[in-house]
Order: sequence, then C-alpha cells, then structure tokens
Amino acid sequence: MTRTLPVSPDQPGAYSSIGDALAAAPDGAVVAVGPGTYYEALFVNDRRVTVVAAQGPDTVTVDASGGSYPTVAANGGAVDLRDLVLRSGDAPTIAVDRATLTMTGCRLHAGFGAGISVGSRSTFSLTRCTVRGARHGLVVEDADGTVDGCEFVDLAEDGIIVRMGATPIIRASTITGCGGRGVYIYQYGKPILETCEISQTAGAGVAVVHQSAPVLRRCRIRDTRGPAVSFGRGCGGSVEECTTENTAVPAIDVAPGADPTISTAPAGNRAVYGAAAAQSARGGQDQARADELLADLNAMVGLESVKDEVRALIDEIQVNEWRRGAGLPVSAVSHHLIFAGAPGTGKTTVARIYGELLAALGALPGGPFREVSRRDLVGQYLGHTAEKTAAVFEQATGGVLFIDEAYTLSRSFGSGGDFGQEAIDTLVKLMEDHRDEIAVIAAGYTGEMAQFLAANPGLASRFAKTIEFGNYSPQQLVVIIERMAAADEYLLAHGVPDVLLQHFSVLPRDENFGNAREARKLFEGVRKAQAQRLRQSGQRPSLDELRTVTEADVRTATSR
Repeated sequence: MTRTLPVSPDQPGAYSSIGDALAAAPDGAVVAVGPGTYYEALFVNDRRVTVVAAQGPDTVTVDASGGSYPTVAANGGAVDLRDLVLRSGDAPTIAVDRATLTMTGCRLHAGFGAGISVGSRSTFSLTRCTVRGARHGLVVEDADGTVDGCEFVDLAEDGIIVRMGATPIIRASTITGCGGRGVYIYQYGKPILETCEISQTAGAGVAVVHQSAPVLRRCRIRDTRGPAVSFGRGCGGSVEECTTENTAVPAIDVAPGADPTISTAPAGNRAVYGAAAAQSARGGQDQARADELLADLNAMVGLESVKDEVRALIDEIQVNEWRRGAGLPVSAVSHHLIFAGAPGTGKTTVARIYGELLAALGALPGGPFREVSRRDLVGQYLGHTAEKTAAVFEQATGGVLFIDEAYTLSRSFGSGGDFGQEAIDTLVKLMEDHRDEIAVIAAGYTGEMAQFLAANPGLASRFAKTIEFGNYSPQQLVVIIERMAAADEYLLAHGVPDVLLQHFSVLPRDENFGNAREARKLFEGVRKAQAQRLRQSGQRPSLDELRTVTEADVRTATSR
C-alpha cells in the first residue's frame, strides 16, 4: 500500500517542510503538500516519489529563487510532480539526470536558468505545464520523453533545445516570445513536433543543424524575425503540412547539402495549434464517466438498434476530439435528435444518458436535463409563445431539452390559430444559433413525428438523425419485471416468469400499448395482490414469504 506523507506547517502531525517529508519517504511514497509557500530546494536520489499539491493547482509554491540550486533535482530514481508552482533563481527550476521525470499541471518560473533540464539517459513526461521567464524553456540531452499541451513563454534565449541524439515527442504545445530561436535542434537531435504553435522569436522558429533530422507535422510558425524553419548542411527530416505566417523569406530555408522532405498544408486548413489544440481535445473529457454511462446504456433491456445508433454518435464525437488534438479540422456536428416510437420504450432514459455522455466527452458544458411538453412552450396570445419557448430553451442550455409528444406542436388546438407553430419556428432559429450549446431531442409516435418535421421547412435539417424505438418483446417485458423485482428485493416463485410471458404474449398491442409502463403497472398490481394475500393469512409472514410473489399473485393482478 502506498504511503502518504502530509506536509503542512500548521497541521499537527504533519511534516513542516517538503524536504523533511522527502527524507523520511520510502520508495513509492506520495508527499501531499498543504497550501502555502515553501522556501526550499528539493532533492530526490535513487527513489520513486510523488509530490502533489493536496488541494489542487495554485495552492502550493516551492521557491528556491534565493539560492543557487535547482528547485527540484533528481539523480536516479523517479519524481512525479503535480499541480505545483515552482520558482528558481539562476539554476534550472527542474534538473534530472539518469532519472524519470513526470510533471502534470505545474507552473515554472526561472531567473536565468532553464525551466526544465533533462540530462542523459533520462525519460520524461510533461503534461499541461507552463514555463515562463526562464533562459530556456526546456533542454533535452540524449533523452526520450513527451511534451503534451505545454506552454513555453517569454524566454530570454531559445525556447526548447534538443541535442545529443535526443528523440522527444513535442505535441500540441506553444512556444512564444523567445529572445533566440523557438526550437533549436543540434548534435543529431531527432525530435517530433506535432500541432505545435511557434511564434514571436528573434531568430528562426525552428533551427536544425549538426546532422539533425526532426519531423515537424502540422505545426504553425508565425511572426518570426528569422525563417520559420532553417536546415543546415547535412540535416534531414521532414516538414509535413505546416503553415507559416509573417516570417523571414524564404519561410523554409534549406542550406546546400541538406535534404529534408517538405509538403505544404492543405488549402482551407482550419486546424487548431499549440496548447489551444490540447485544451480543445481535452474539452473537459471524463473518459471513465463516459465508459460508465455506456455500460448503463448497454445494460438496458433490448433496444439493440437504439444502442448501436447512440454508440455511433458517441464514436463520431470521440474521433472528432482526437482530430482536434491532432490539429485536423473538424466539421460542425449537430447533437439534436428525433426519438420516434411507442411510449414506454426508454426514450427519456436514453435521452438522459445521451446528454450525460455529451457532457462527459466535452461536447456539451453539462447543463440540466429539461423535459417539457406543449404546455411548457405554447402561450395564450401572439408573442407569448416565442417568449416561453426561448425561456425554456435558455434554462436547458448546456444540457438537454427533451420535448415529449413534440408532434402536438404541429396540430391546431381550438380556434383562432395555433401558437404551436410559433413554438416550432422559434425552436428552429434557437437550435441553429446554439447548436454547440444544447441537445434538443424531440420524441413521439413515429407517424406523428413525420408531421412534426414537416411543420417548418428548416426543422428536419436541424436534427442529426431519427432513432426508432421499437416495442419490447414479451420476453423483454418479463426481464424488465424481473429487474424491478430484484431492485425491490422481491423473489419470483417458480413458474411466475412463464405466467408473465403468457400474459404479455396475448396482450393487445395497439398505439396505446405502454411497453415498460405496462410492465411497471402489472408489477405494482402483483405487489398489491401479494400484500392482500399475506394480510388475509391471519399470521405474521416469514422473511421468505415477504419477499416471494407467486403465480397466484400474478393471476390475481392480470385478472383485475
């Protein structure tokens, strides 16, 4: 079991300094640091340790700017830093050698040292970190690692240096405001830069020398005093689908004896670059929650075609987020749907799950689920309906607006005109203006929903697709009752499922057939029949008798 060591100058029993906790920490320990500023330098040698801000980002600052040592130095072992603010003077803020460095959500400030220095035979992973005001943002020497969604800002000299055969992958990161070059690659460096934004450099955006061979893929390089990319003699690599703006000419400068492969970005490119691409791709995603919701969907009885349709929609949303993260353009996707079918087939439940899935994947902000009908949208006089509809729409913004029996909006009620049409016309405009902020789901009988879609020429185009909800089979209705019974801690006696199956097999299925509502209504009747039987027995029932419903209970309920 992982040991956690608390650090807080005010908490009894906690360590007063991070250094004291590190000195006592066994291999694999977590040092949880309470809010405050800690004026110290941290050293980790030949151990695995995690240092985390116990109360989240921007609550803990480790300040070694008054001394001559790195704020965090690791020689051997592994150090994992999370949500910390780290300050140094003229030494690097982070210095590792022959070690593994993991940093997430940290903010670094340096005097004239490097923000992060990764020495030979090290590995590293930097995610959502910011380095500001250092001499260099990141220096990588003979090491492998990844940089994802980071920012290197306002640096005195080069933004990132890659040398001595280092092969890091730098993805969806921003390098801007450099007194030298944005990225300097030399001595056989072979980094991969993907969807990065490099701007406002005093020299080249990316400078490649000394037999180096980087891969620059779908990056944007702009506002540089030197060329966007320069290749020295003997260098190779590739520049793939990158864009350049406001740089020295030529934008890509290839010296005699250099042999890079260069391809231009496609016309009409709408990619997102740098840390903004990483933020767009994350979109507040909660993959664990999405998996949990998909499991809930899969657990629903029947509805196989409905599940397939919803999963296909979610797959498209997920792939679009991956495309954003890769800097590829993404077409606008409507989240509005038509749910057509008989009542009691799970339309409301699926709509709730769908809305929560959109929120979990970052496609919607995660607002409320608002279920409405005609009376919630339609007013009593001209202009009142538009006002009511807009108010309801605003209340559901960020989440799902579920319109039950939506087809009633397209019917004429009473005399003097139908204000339902005004509600439809208002919805059409709002759905288009706020397509990325809400999911509108209109539900109702299949035939009548066609009438609804015909009520306004633009209405059908606002919905991504129509999903059909079929009737439950007799076998599926039995399963629904079995689940209801289990949820309420009832046991179905032997033979009860057969009696239920026989009942549902002969039950008329006209347009008013309620599907799961019929099952719930029957189960409530069965419980009442059981209660009446037990009450009339004249004696206190046992636990098994209280839990068990019999064939006789079912027959009593179905005969009423």
